[in-house]
Parts: sequence; structure tokens; C-alpha cells
Amino acid sequence: MELAEHPTVKRIRQQEAAVVEDDQPLDANWLRQLVLDAGADDVGFVQIERPELDDQRDDILQALPRTKTLISIIVRMNREPLRTPARSVANLEFHHAGDEVNEIGRKLVRALEDKGVRAINPAMGFPMEMDKFPDEKLWVVSHKPVAVAAGLGMMGIHRLVIHQKFGNFISLGTILIDAEVSDYDQPIDYNPCLECKLCVAACPVGAIAPNGDFNFSACYTHNYREFMGGFTDWTEQVADSKNHLDYRKKVSDSESASMWQSLSYGANYKAAYCMSVCPAGEDVIGPYLADKKTHLREVVKPLQQKDETIYVLKNSDAQDHVAKRFPHKKIKQVGNSLRPRSVDGFLFGVSLVFQPNKSAGVDATYHFTFTGAEDRKATIVIRNKKITAEEGHIGEPDLRVTADTKTWLGFLAKEKSLVWALLRWKIRMKGSPKLLIAFGKCFPQ
Repeated sequence: MELAEHPTVKRIRQQEAAVVEDDQPLDANWLRQLVLDAGADDVGFVQIERPELDDQRDDILQALPRTKTLISIIVRMNREPLRTPARSVANLEFHHAGDEVNEIGRKLVRALEDKGVRAINPAMGFPMEMDKFPDEKLWVVSHKPVAVAAGLGMMGIHRLVIHQKFGNFISLGTILIDAEVSDYDQPIDYNPCLECKLCVAACPVGAIAPNGDFNFSACYTHNYREFMGGFTDWTEQVADSKNHLDYRKKVSDSESASMWQSLSYGANYKAAYCMSVCPAGEDVIGPYLADKKTHLREVVKPLQQKDETIYVLKNSDAQDHVAKRFPHKKIKQVGNSLRPRSVDGFLFGVSLVFQPNKSAGVDATYHFTFTGAEDRKATIVIRNKKITAEEGHIGEPDLRVTADTKTWLGFLAKEKSLVWALLRWKIRMKGSPKLLIAFGKCFPQ
């Protein structure tokens, strides 16, 4: 049978002939109501051409090549469950809210498909594109900048979106569609963040600095202990143990039980205290304004005083912070799972694992020349407790490092010895070796 004679094809052709082509954008009011009826608490629309999406537009179009509009949705979270020191309660709220976002997204995709609109709903959180770990972005779309562009809040100093009404007690989702919308949203004209610094005071690892700087590795190592990186470190501890007694010396019974629970019911956050204590947002701020002391006593202090294990990298800023600010909390040193497997991963990752306080006194420009598997040049500058990494050789270096790419990456992953590499000229230096030592101290482990 010829394709054109197939009963399904003939039926579709007849339907197409009876339909007048309609290129009109989707009505924004209709689409907004559709989203709210599906269960979202707020929604905004962003066109794919917006400058705010410049750094992720290629990834979005790879997922849905005909994307024209991004629908940003918000689901409100219950506040008190997130504020309690009982983190099992908090994590239950996190998981339920995340599931709700995903369910709403799936409903909307089905409704839009029924209207002839192509759409996909990338995950609110997990699952992610783990084949790209750890060198590339794991998520299909970055929900936070989309939400900001859609007028659903602004980023606070704790790196969470604060909605003007619901505060930071929200979960975000994004839906990609291949249709235009009649009216698009714009960012709000103020930041709901109060800059009260309560998130700074509550963070157990000091990841949030008063000036707004953020220590990614400190947050990642502790709060996400039972996610991909911490799980990798845990499995290596299992593999390195001689027997069950040796394993028990490395991992406590409660830690083993916690990991089992995460594997069985979903990975759990260890803190997220920055969200817990935030008083911003019209629906949230009232009690804080009425009685700040009570907010400190009933919300902030219990989290600060909680007896718990804090996971840190050895010789990191986080380790020093816990010892100074929270001496009653137990410190446990764990491994760093952010091991780059490419030069791109190395250059992107240095800012994530950089320890500002450990770099005190370092003022140097490093020129890297990579050979072998990758032929690349790069410049890394450490100055005033800040780090920058750029392609190519820029400026006059204080230290030149020429390295075989595989050897350098193996050294960073603790798979190859630096002394071995230097003796065999796999890594060469021109300048003071003390500068390489100073460089290493800025990156724990």
C-alpha cells in the first residue's frame, strides 16, 4: 500500500484540508489561566530571544529545537515544615513540592499537545543529564534566571529566587513550547531581598558571605552530601574499606542509614537553612516585622544550635567556619567529587572549588599550556581573594605551567603523583615553585 493510501494518512489529510491555518500567538490570559488551573501558584512568560537566556539558549533549543516561549511556573511551599530543625519534615516538603511541579508540568504538556502545541517539561530538579557530570551543565534549563526574567521574583544574596509575595518558599519549573504568546512578562523593578543577613548567620558552612559572595563547594559538600557528589565519595569509602569493621571506622551507622534512606526515598538536603530563615516576601514578612526577636529565637537559633554533622573538605574555608562559629557541631572531612575530566571542566570548576580565605596574600598570574589530548592555553589570576579564569595567555605571568592534559587532570583527581609528573617532565614550571604550592592551597584536596 502506498503511504498516501493508508487510512490514517487519508483521514489526516482530510482534516488538514478542513482547517484554516492559524499562526496567531497563544492568548496570554488563556494560557495563564490554564497554568493556574493546573495547580501552579504563579506563572510568567519569556520569549526565547530574551538576553537573559543568552547563556542557555543553545541548550534549550537542543532540547526542543522550535522553542519560542518559556513558561515559568511557581509552586508555593509550606513555610513551617522548612523551618523546623527536624530535617525529615523539611525534606518531605521539598520532595512533595518538587513532585507537584513536575506533575503540573506534565499536565500542561498534555493540554498543550491536545491544542496542537509542541511542549516539553524539563525536570524541576532530578533526574538530570548525568552523562555530562562533572564537566558540563547537567540540567536542560536553568529555572532561576527564567523565573527572574518572567517577573516571578529576584535572586537574594543566598542565591535563591525570592518571589514578591511568597518569598523564597517556592519551587520552580519551566515548560518549553513551540508557540508565541500574545503578551510577555518582564522582571519586577525591585528586589524583595531585605539583605537582613539571616541566611549568612544560619548557614552552617559559611557558604554565604555578608558581601554576597558565594562559596559553591562549601554548600555543595554539606547540603548536597547525599546527592551525586557525596554518593560518589561514599561509594569510594565503601570500595576502600578492608572489611566491615574498617568501613564502620569511616562511616557511622547513622550515616549509612541516612544514605540508605536517600537511595530508597529520595536524596535529602542536609541544611537549606538559608531558605528556612528568610523573612522576605509579602506573605512572609509580617511576623518578622512585628517581632524580630521572636523570629530569631524560634526560627534562626534552633538551626544554629542543632547538634549535627557538618561535611567539609579538608583545609577548606568551611572547616574553619564551623570550628569558629559552631564548635558544638561535629566536623567530618570528606572527599571532593568535583574532579574535572577536561580542560573546559578545569577552567569552569576552579571558581566553584576556590577558597577565598585560603587565598589570602596570594597575588599572582598563572599561565597554563596544555598539551597532548587537548592543546589549550589559559590564564588564571588570583588576587584580593578573587579568581578569574580565561582562555589564552593574558598579561605577564608570575608562573608558567606546561602540562600534559591527561597527567594534569589525573593529578587533580589524585590519580597521578605531582612528583612523578615533574620528574618525567609531564608537568613543567617556569617561576617559583612556591606559587604552585600557594595555588594548591586555594583548592582543598
